[in-house]
Amino acid sequence: MSFTSAVITFPGSNCDRDMAVAVEEICGGTVHRVWHGDAGLPDGLDFIALPGGFSYGDYLRSGAMAARSPVMQAVIAAAGRGVPVLGVCNGFQVLTEAGLLPGALMRNAGIRFVCREVALTVDNADTLFTQGYAKGQTITIPVAHHDGNYFADAETLDRLEGEGRVAFRYAEPVNGSQRDIAGVLNDKGNVLGMMPHPERMIEAAQGGSDGRTLFEGILAGLNVAA
Repeated sequence: MSFTSAVITFPGSNCDRDMAVAVEEICGGTVHRVWHGDAGLPDGLDFIALPGGFSYGDYLRSGAMAARSPVMQAVIAAAGRGVPVLGVCNGFQVLTEAGLLPGALMRNAGIRFVCREVALTVDNADTLFTQGYAKGQTITIPVAHHDGNYFADAETLDRLEGEGRVAFRYAEPVNGSQRDIAGVLNDKGNVLGMMPHPERMIEAAQGGSDGRTLFEGILAGLNVAA
């Protein structure tokens, strides 16, 4: 059985094609392009991705309106069944607004858009998404966001750290995120939200391939043929 995935497109998404290309190249199989207004998802999905962009123009709060799109009820249900879900940048914001991940993404410290390659530290290498890395490894992944400042109360932050649910941290100052958090997992470990864009760093022509390892790990962990 080949790998079957879905990439959700919201009004204002601009990284959906990048994500679909990365998943298709690395994981193979069938990549369904799903519109936010669809009431359901294709059957038999192995993986769901929520891409970056500026859904609904980031009005109200980044990701808040997209989180209430019809397809998100199906995404929430799929996550509840254990289907792996990756939200990148705006996708991370949508996941927090939909209640699939704790915390919130606020305006960057300094109120400036940040667009550059950044160094990340792999905080937990024992997850579906990070198993191809080594704990403590430093990798380079691009960011491009204005609202990537991760916030949660101290109790939530302590719980995330204590349960190994911080996947990545910034190895350098980037946006003011509390405890330098760049990516977090849900309690089951099948939902990951991260601000950096792994789909933009999958081959040498992009300046590096550190993001490729994340997608390879998903494929290997699910033990599904490419």
